Amino acid sequence: MGTWGSGNFESDTALDHLSLVIDRLVDEVAQAMAGDPVELEPDEYWGVAVPCNLELLLSLARAGHGAGDLPEARVIMQWKTTFMAVWERSIDGLEPSPGFKEARRSVLNRTFDQLAEAIARNAAADPSGPGSPE
Repeated sequence: MGTWGSGNFESDTALDHLSLVIDRLVDEVAQAMAGDPVELEPDEYWGVAVPCNLELLLSLARAGHGAGDLPEARVIMQWKTTFMAVWERSIDGLEPSPGFKEARRSVLNRTFDQLAEAIARNAAADPSGPGSPE
């Protein structure tokens, strides 16, 4: 295994570890999206954990990590459609204040959109790399 710098992600082992972490985050989101929609409701575990995973992936993408391990931007937008449909269908049953509901909707939309944009930017910077649009 090679090491090319003193940074935390400047060795083959570190990048292997990072790839495992990214794969786990992506796999959890993909499974949640393919599973029972009830599990995506705002008061359920995946309704909270999915946006957390996306935020972590966004941080990594913005730092230039994981480009080859992240799904395509169009997948993120498909996830957004699925997630937000469940959220819109179920949020009123929790009786949130109007201010919270609007603020949370904005954060959720922004999280999906910013991740898709970061992935698209990374793919445009390296159009031959994995995760680039078809």
